[in-house]
Amino acid sequence: MTNSYDPSSEGAQMSFDGRMSYGDYLALDRILTAQKPLSAAHDEMLFIIQHQTSELWMKLALHEIGAARASILSGALEPAFKMLARVARIMEQLNSAWDVLRTMTPSDYTTFRESLGQSSGFQSWQYRLIEFAAGNRNAAMLQPHAHRPDVSERLKAELARPSIYDAALLALNRAGIDVPEDILNRDVSLPWVADDRVEAAWAKVYADPARHWTLYDLAEKLVDFEDYFRRWRFNHVTTVERVIGLKRGTGGTQGVSYLKRMLEVELFPELWRVRTAL
Repeated sequence: MTNSYDPSSEGAQMSFDGRMSYGDYLALDRILTAQKPLSAAHDEMLFIIQHQTSELWMKLALHEIGAARASILSGALEPAFKMLARVARIMEQLNSAWDVLRTMTPSDYTTFRESLGQSSGFQSWQYRLIEFAAGNRNAAMLQPHAHRPDVSERLKAELARPSIYDAALLALNRAGIDVPEDILNRDVSLPWVADDRVEAAWAKVYADPARHWTLYDLAEKLVDFEDYFRRWRFNHVTTVERVIGLKRGTGGTQGVSYLKRMLEVELFPELWRVRTAL
């Protein structure tokens, strides 16, 4: 049986000469021609698309984190919750992508690994921006981007502004839950160091959620984000170990051992530790 249905009979647009089409709007010609394998290996296309799509999701995550931070700093906490919830879902998408990459075996990877040269996910400046925006700040991580002044400036600018956790602490203080002045006025470019006084401030929120519901919701949205972020890191470790074992990464890091150290990094330590104290 043939399908003779003509969508134009019901008003569907069928001619796009001189008009914007789906492909035009999404710039699909540029996106779909951006995959340029450097070897004849079948799995190199998978490797490229996996990382390109991850970078697109990271771009959206940065868009949402930046807007959420601005919202919190302005005192409008509720709009930030949807943005932070979206960031957690984005991290879930990034996690699912590892499942696809894990279909590539060690033998598959060796067929094109040399084509990568010194390139490595370690050099992802968008990933670094996400870490900086969340509060995991390390000026040493500017070095891999010194050859790109435009990227270096973006990273330095991020280090100079409050992280989303700094913004949350300002919101706590504005709501009447005292956060020490030395915390509020700290050098935000430096890495966050866990502080018992900040844990005590969050404990007041968790001890009476009904009274501090907006702050309680903010705290849980941040925990959701870090929860998914931790899963992403863990899946990264297991995928790398499954594919290359304990070899060094293409970018010169110690591979799995380096990634395992990153698992120990806490973005919002007091929000996790306060659970023990309740």
